[in-house]
Amino acid sequence: MAILFNATTNKTTTEFAFIKAELETHGIMIAQWSAAFSLANDATQDEILSAYAHELKPFMQKNGFQTADVINVHPKTENLPAIREKFMKEHTHSEDEIRFFVDGRGKFWFHLDQGQILCVTCERGDFMSVPKNYRHWFDLAPDYLVKAIRIFSNLDGWTPHYTNSGIDSRYNP
Repeated sequence: MAILFNATTNKTTTEFAFIKAELETHGIMIAQWSAAFSLANDATQDEILSAYAHELKPFMQKNGFQTADVINVHPKTENLPAIREKFMKEHTHSEDEIRFFVDGRGKFWFHLDQGQILCVTCERGDFMSVPKNYRHWFDLAPDYLVKAIRIFSNLDGWTPHYTNSGIDSRYNP
């Protein structure tokens, strides 16, 4: 279940309808998906994509996305500090960043045009669509466990464009 933290007002909520409405005012989409069948902890990429195909395929077709894969980051992932560091710097993308959390959790931090900072903690079942050119960063701590479906319109996949604003350092531990 998603958690929204507004760093400007220092308020937190877990009420999904409120979180969805608040994010929609900023052009960010959040939804909740469920698997068509149970998955084992060691499920393969193909098994995971198949379990969510009833949600994934219609979304991809409707929005023109071409490919999907599964990222699996866990405490034993090689070069974990370097991977985390890459996500933790404020950046944008030239395409929407789409993530569906199969397992684990992570925090999307958003730097809004008015200077407002929002943080959305996504967990199993949470689907997030960050519009292209949106300033954000992502933290996979404290659990260092994120198993997520990534959806792309560009076959080159995820390419960050770092802003070098430094604002992320005010909120990163």
